[in-house]
Amino acid sequence: MEMGGVRYQGRLALQQRVLPNYRVPFIDLLAGAAQGGLSLFAGSPRPQEGITTGELRVAKRAVAHNIHLFGGPLYVCYQRGLLEWLESWDPDALIVEANPRYPATPSAVRWMHARDRPVLGWGLGSPLRSGPLAGFRQTRRLAFLRQFDALIPYSRRGADEYAALGFPREKIFVAHNSVSPAPVSPAPSRPATLNPSTPSARRRRQPMLLFVGRLQARKRVDLLLRACTQLETQARLVIAGDGPERAALERLAGEVYPGAEFIGTKHGDAIKPYFTEADLFVLPGTGGLAVQEAMSYGLPVVVARGDGTQDDLVRKENGWQIPPDDFSALVSTLNDALSDTARLRRMGAESYRIAAEEINIGKMAETFVQALNALR
Repeated sequence: MEMGGVRYQGRLALQQRVLPNYRVPFIDLLAGAAQGGLSLFAGSPRPQEGITTGELRVAKRAVAHNIHLFGGPLYVCYQRGLLEWLESWDPDALIVEANPRYPATPSAVRWMHARDRPVLGWGLGSPLRSGPLAGFRQTRRLAFLRQFDALIPYSRRGADEYAALGFPREKIFVAHNSVSPAPVSPAPSRPATLNPSTPSARRRRQPMLLFVGRLQARKRVDLLLRACTQLETQARLVIAGDGPERAALERLAGEVYPGAEFIGTKHGDAIKPYFTEADLFVLPGTGGLAVQEAMSYGLPVVVARGDGTQDDLVRKENGWQIPPDDFSALVSTLNDALSDTARLRRMGAESYRIAAEEINIGKMAETFVQALNALR
């Protein structure tokens, strides 16, 4: 994977709460761009989180002892061994999650600053607060963020939120959240029509909708199943993934849309044929990391609005953003998408261009290195 030859001339340290499998390619790519190498400090998730962790190939790994305290909005994670790791690795720069729920982080920042070395915070953003304590909470949030020498938000919305809070705009570097490399193969060729003229051809080629992700309540696959019953054009629905909601969703499909195909969790070459054959990728709920992968296969996308990371990925030129939990909007958008095949193919081509040229892990790593070099 290429990232334009941009290099960081030093030893790099990266703190994360956990190491999810989808972050491994990015971290290894960033490690390859650091002349002195990269060491990651991360621990284990809570059992109920269902996070699949990964193994690094290029970066080094130091295991944190994560102590999970409380739950819900009060959750915090204390990472034991953070300072010992810094002393052992002795990095020239440190990147940490810009999350106040990790109370060990300020001690790491102080350790680095005592040695005149920069610390960058990596995060989603910080929406303006409301309510009677809004001013106090925003002041505390800004005080937390000001300990960092620069911030790396996932999206332009996140950058705007940090700037609105009072963090200097010139110290904010947007690294679009990515989990896939730039595509190296051309986008798949797809038929020019979704509605063949003869009955036999229609049986062979219905438009195909694809969902890929963990089957949990917030993904709202239940809405997608019900929406398919309201389509003006009968579609093939393929659902890739597993999770706690799978059994309930299969029962629902048997009641409302028996043709839905549940294919389980698939990765790499196993999922490729489904991305290649699909006509439209649909993510009806919040979260989901497969959107960019779908775009790299030249697919237009329908997604629910989320935390801002999808604002940069999904534009009117390559897809639709709909309000979360809005069944009517999902139905009308799917019908609109399937009503104009030529437009759908143009949007798919734009998805491919965005994934190839603008938003991929290579571009993401380049931004991290540029931010690091700007602080030297």
